[in-house]
Order: sequence, then C-alpha cells, then structure tokens
Amino acid sequence: MNHPLYGYSLCAALALMLFFGIYFLTARTPDKPIFSNYLRSRRIMGVALLVLAANYLVHLLCELRFSHPDQAIFLNLSTYYLSAWLFSSALTSLLDRNYLCRNRFLRHILGWLLFTGVSAVVLLLMPAGIPQFIGLLIMAIWFFVYAFRLARRLVRTYRKAVRIVDDFHSDHIAAYIRWLSIFTYWAVVYGVGCGVLTFLPKRYVFLWVLSSIPFYIYLFCSYMNYLLFYEQVERILESEMECKPDTNLPDSEDTAPIGHLTIPPKLTLWLNGHGFTQPGLTIEELAEELGTNRTYLADYIKTTYHTSFREWITMLRLEYAKSMLVKHPEQTVSWISEASGFLSQSHFTRIFTEKESCTPARWRKLKD
Repeated sequence: MNHPLYGYSLCAALALMLFFGIYFLTARTPDKPIFSNYLRSRRIMGVALLVLAANYLVHLLCELRFSHPDQAIFLNLSTYYLSAWLFSSALTSLLDRNYLCRNRFLRHILGWLLFTGVSAVVLLLMPAGIPQFIGLLIMAIWFFVYAFRLARRLVRTYRKAVRIVDDFHSDHIAAYIRWLSIFTYWAVVYGVGCGVLTFLPKRYVFLWVLSSIPFYIYLFCSYMNYLLFYEQVERILESEMECKPDTNLPDSEDTAPIGHLTIPPKLTLWLNGHGFTQPGLTIEELAEELGTNRTYLADYIKTTYHTSFREWITMLRLEYAKSMLVKHPEQTVSWISEASGFLSQSHFTRIFTEKESCTPARWRKLKD
C-alpha cells in the first residue's frame, strides 16, 4: 500500500460498514407483525451499506483511485446512484409502507442500469479531454438531480408524517422521527462534499473516506434508537390510513358544520374539567369522550384554533401550568409539570422556556 493514510481510513470505514450492513440484515426485532415494515426498511439499508462496503473493498484492494482514476469514478458513480435509491427507499418506507412497489422498483433499477451504461461510455470509451469533461459534467448533473428528487420525496413524506402525528397525539411524537430529517439533509451535504473531495489532491483523498465514518455511525445509532419508538409512531400512521377510507363520513361540504355544532358545548365542559392534563392524550380518545368523530374534531380544532391537536393541547397545558405555578408556590416544578400533563420535567421546561423566554422557576420568581 503506497498510500497508508488512505488504506487505513478505508480499512476503518470498511470494517464499520460491513458490521452495520450484516447487523441490519440479521439482527432480530420484536416478534410482532407491526415490526415487519421496520425489518424490511432495515434490511434494505443493510443492502445499501454492503453495496458501499463492496465499493470500498474494491478501492482498497485495487487502489483504483490512484492507478485507474477513470474506472474509480465509474465505480463510484454507479455505486452512489444505486445506494441513493436504496437509502431513500429504506427511509421513506419507514413512514410510508406503500412507497415500495413493483413498478417503482423496476423503474429505478432500469434507471440505474441506464445511468451505469452511459457512465461507462463516457469514462471508458470517450476520448480524454473536453468531450469527456462535458460527459462527466452531464453525469454529475444527472446524479445530483436524481438524488435531489429522492431527498425531496423523503422530506415531503417526513413532513406529512409529522402533520399526522401532531394531529393525533398530544405529546411530541414527531421528535421520534426527527432523525430522518437530520439524516436526509446530512446525506445531501455529505454527497455534495464527496463530490468536492473527489477533486482534492490524491494525498488528501483519505479525508473523503474518514468523513463517511460519523455519517454511518449516526445512521446505525438512529436505527437502533428508533426501534424503541417505532411501534408508537407506526400505530399512529396505521390509524391515519384506516381513517381515510371511512365510508360512514358524509361527503357533502354542508354537513361538516353540523358536526361542528355538537362539539363546542361538550368541549367547554371538558376544558373546565382540565381533561387536557391527561398524559398521553390522543385525538381519538378526546373524540370518543366528546361523542363525535375524530375527523370532525381535528377539522374543528384547525378551523377554530388554527393549529394542530398537539400544539393546541400544549398551549392549554402551558397556561394551566402557569396558573399552578402562581397558585401553588409550595409545589415543585416537577410536580406541576406532571400535574399539567407533561411526560417529563425536561420537556416541560424546554417548551416553557421557548414560549416565555425563561425557565418556570425564574418565571415564578418574577410573578411573586
């Protein structure tokens, strides 16, 4: 190995990616049907990691980056195109189990084969110089447009999932899937960075390899942590899917206000009884208590309060907590947080500080 830093960095990254990929493919999940989608997503991600590991292995054994740069670029283009699709499919299907289908799979595989074929023509058959440079530029634009479309689709799916959980649960369940958004933007930045690092002097190529290590460690840890919260998120998404085809709901626009008329008097009684302090409250539970339909209730909240169910409940809990801080100076912030319906004092303190620009304890002192 004539480039020790490059070789050592490849060995470190390759070992991690092989471990992560094999673990994703073989590790067990809870023996419940609801985890089937999580398992499918994790296996797709495992395949993506092993594809990238194979790329690293070829670079390690053959030193293509230094001996045959055109072949190295061709290998990277083909690998990254396929990996982009696998990464996007794995993450998008976590939030939309209907995303993966036969037609979409075939369309993207054919696109990858076409991209690989054109790349081979540009790098291996076209003469070096301006023609090849233009061809490479076209291939780079093609890849980045494709990757951008995949990332945009994933971000749209993520935002839709956030709206669903915020309209369903009183707690900040969307925080459990925030890692998907972080990873998507990180992947875009990392992909652009890899393109820039490709043109660094050869002695600095190891930086490109080392930059992948924290990227994949974050992915692995996020997948493992999400296993703890997946069931809760998936049940909300399943509930939304089951709610959509409800044929018992009237279709006429004139009937929605009639449904709304039954909500205010019952909701007033519920508010006076501080029902919003119930921990883990969902819109289904509230709709059942009010004797109405979940769809009507969600529409009423959005129309009346111009906010999501979660934000509305959070606002009610914060106002209740503020009154409790003043009325019960002998009680601790932790006690008031629990009495107001917040699942943890840390979450209550963070939300309170964001709204009032000071902690609950300091706010209480200022009111004394």
